[in-house]
Amino acid sequence: MTHAPDASVQRSTLLTSEDWWAIWLGGLLIALTAAGVITGVAGVGRWTGDPTAAFDGRILPIAVLGIGFALITAIAAQVMGGSFMVHQTGFIPLFLLAVVAYFVANQTGIRAAGVGYAFWALLLGLLISNTVGTPAWLKPAIRSELYIKTGLVLLGAEILFNRILNLGPPGLFVAWLVTPIVIFFMYRFGTRVLKISSPSLVIVIAAATSVCGVSAAIAVAAAARAKKDELTLAVGMTLVFTVIMMVLMPIGIRAIGMDPIVGAAWIGGTVDATGAVVAAGAMLGEEAGQVAAVVKMIQNILIGIVAFLVAVYWVTNVEKSEGSTQPAAMQIWSRFPKFILGFIGASLVFSFVLTPMMGEEAVTGILDLTSDFRGWFFCLAFVSIGLESNMKQLMGQVQGGRPIQLYLVGQTFNVVLTLAAAYLAFGGILFDRVV
Repeated sequence: MTHAPDASVQRSTLLTSEDWWAIWLGGLLIALTAAGVITGVAGVGRWTGDPTAAFDGRILPIAVLGIGFALITAIAAQVMGGSFMVHQTGFIPLFLLAVVAYFVANQTGIRAAGVGYAFWALLLGLLISNTVGTPAWLKPAIRSELYIKTGLVLLGAEILFNRILNLGPPGLFVAWLVTPIVIFFMYRFGTRVLKISSPSLVIVIAAATSVCGVSAAIAVAAAARAKKDELTLAVGMTLVFTVIMMVLMPIGIRAIGMDPIVGAAWIGGTVDATGAVVAAGAMLGEEAGQVAAVVKMIQNILIGIVAFLVAVYWVTNVEKSEGSTQPAAMQIWSRFPKFILGFIGASLVFSFVLTPMMGEEAVTGILDLTSDFRGWFFCLAFVSIGLESNMKQLMGQVQGGRPIQLYLVGQTFNVVLTLAAAYLAFGGILFDRVV
């Protein structure tokens, strides 16, 4: 009898938790795309001098996409205790802000500079929330965690084990050896040396720096139950420095005559966003671009592992009161970000079911569509994060510049250590050259 309430609560969270709804929504879109029901995803086009070129023949498909997103997210909101109609009312303007972010990012000059939709989406949200204020009617549609977690489930589909195996031990050496060392170093440095009072802020910045930028920050923030302002600060710093590194690292690699394969592995292990890694790696050549992308893909696997380990550490150490008993497994399970199960599940399904069944070419076509969906959900999330953020509170998190110091010191350590690992792994020292 004593276990019945727990079981009931567990069942109810399958319908009331944003983590589980991220799995349901991501799984639905993957299933419809894999089954051939969805054959295209609308998007804003690129443009140079004529803004209307971005929407040439695209207005109706974008409108249909927005309505579709509004319907499925409104169903989720209704089941989670919100209002279907109130969510719809706020979602359409929210989606239009995401369209504006894509529109600005797709201007050819801006795109060439590497300032992507995530930056503009966050900036748009911040401008509104810190000037006129976020309208009350818009707030019910602001579900940043639902959008970003759904995007992360879709991201899992892009991690294909056959591609990872192409780089084998060298890729694992760079991606998996350096990352935990950097996380440990940054957490100790932030809490012991800089004495930042919030451990959750430190671990979110550490994850964003060492694993995969925003995606890792979101997962670890959920595991550590970080404040929204802490997540916004980590995301903001990551986006700014990602652009800088994406532009400067390929230039520096070519300027000093570094082996492009070594340089690509270096980029893959240090530049925080997957899209930025692909763009930066491509500047060094086609083969180098592939190496950079796969190293980052291998590193992305650690998102789920790091989130789980952070959840365990937080329950057993950070939040454990003196004299308390050892936490039960259920406490760790309740803290664990459930959407990571969708992230892992999508990777396994695409790697071991769809690829053998349909072939790599067909799966690549499916992933082209699911990655477009992922981009839209991420864009909605960044707009939402901006709309929820207060700059005064955000500046309060800076604490005399210590979080920025943490990021700069940690990223410097990351860059140096990853460079050494890239030379050892891809320079023909520890392993045979892979290409």
